[in-house]
Amino acid sequence: MTYSGDTVRLKCYFKTFNGEHIDPNDMKLTIYKADKTKIEEFEINDTHREKMGVYFYDYVTASELNEFIFEFAGSYNNKPILVRDLVKVKFI
Repeated sequence: MTYSGDTVRLKCYFKTFNGEHIDPNDMKLTIYKADKTKIEEFEINDTHREKMGVYFYDYVTASELNEFIFEFAGSYNNKPILVRDLVKVKFI
């Protein structure tokens, strides 16, 4: 569980269909409300790379949200690749 106003590390793993870790091109992170309304978008680059295929972003949760969706997206071999997840946020 994540607390409102706290910093949460959003993390994703990019792999091929064969399970090999890959580094996508033109990556971005998009934050959505639970109703899929876009809130924010961030460019993801090598400073957000932990190791091959593993990326993160330290995000400060908005105090008015009870939950949000994050999406890491890019392209690999000229095809889209993305990872999405839902984060529940609480005050107490």
